[in-house]
Amino acid sequence: MTIEINLLPWREELRARRSKRFYLALALMAMIGLGSGYGMTWYYQQETEAQRQRNAHIESQSRQLDTAIREISELEKSRDQMLEQVRLFTELQNGRTQTVHVLEDLTTSLEEGVYYTQLSRQGDTLRLSGLAQSNAQVSDQLRRLAAAASFTEPVLSEVEATGGGERRRFSLSMSQRMPQASAASEGSADREGA
Repeated sequence: MTIEINLLPWREELRARRSKRFYLALALMAMIGLGSGYGMTWYYQQETEAQRQRNAHIESQSRQLDTAIREISELEKSRDQMLEQVRLFTELQNGRTQTVHVLEDLTTSLEEGVYYTQLSRQGDTLRLSGLAQSNAQVSDQLRRLAAAASFTEPVLSEVEATGGGERRRFSLSMSQRMPQASAASEGSADREGA
């Protein structure tokens, strides 16, 4: 007699257990996959949002800097205009007394027997015409003008005899000397102290 052993139910149970474990592992892996996918999606969304916030902050700071740069540019233009106005005021202040000095030097250097008939000014150049009794007086007048503080060396243009040789008509030109800034400031300090 032979004994017959039926191993099919045992195998069936083993197969069922293995199948169950496989499906359980498969479900577990699917859940881990879905969880890690969701976690990575959430992480990247958080990183993207953080980068957007950083970009918004940078853009905000950039706009503030652009505004500050525009304000600085406007301030520099305003400063340049003010410096130009100060320079112009200083120039006008220095030139205000210059005319007085020119006229004063013209009158103090006037030789006896010489008088001016015409005075014209173009820029810094003065042109004088006048009458003198002799050529020596014309020469003395030139020396006195050369010694004056307000003028450069005068240049004689012409001398001619008029009135039957009794008088000499002369024409000359010279340039004005610009006052030194320190002399102008000393002059203004003297005026303020007086």
